[in-house]
Amino acid sequence: QEQLVESGGGLVQTGGSLRLSCTAPGRTHSPFGMGWFRQAPGSEREFVAAIGWTGRSIYKDDSVKERFTISGDNAKNAIYLQMNSLKPEDTAVYYCAAQRRITSDYVGPTSYDSWGQGTQVTVSS
Repeated sequence: QEQLVESGGGLVQTGGSLRLSCTAPGRTHSPFGMGWFRQAPGSEREFVAAIGWTGRSIYKDDSVKERFTISGDNAKNAIYLQMNSLKPEDTAVYYCAAQRRITSDYVGPTSYDSWGQGTQVTVSS
């Protein structure tokens, strides 16, 4: 299982911004997808955004798409999640995930093969 390292979480007030980073130091240039999930206390892990193997960005829903932006840097084997206009309901542990095969499923957690340790994002009201 490849190592994924997340950073950038923290505490922010409502309306604030955070930028999450995820690097895969041992990952060679791969066309496969990478994404972000989040899990709030007492809730299941849910899809937030992904960059598919075609390079297309996929988002959880329009409310996230209007506020979050996923991007990638193949040269650094990294992806990022810029989160703006944060809301208390965005509070969760955010996980980076990577696929090791071509698939059309970017939303289901089981379609990902490697996971980071998670980074806490807390949005205060």
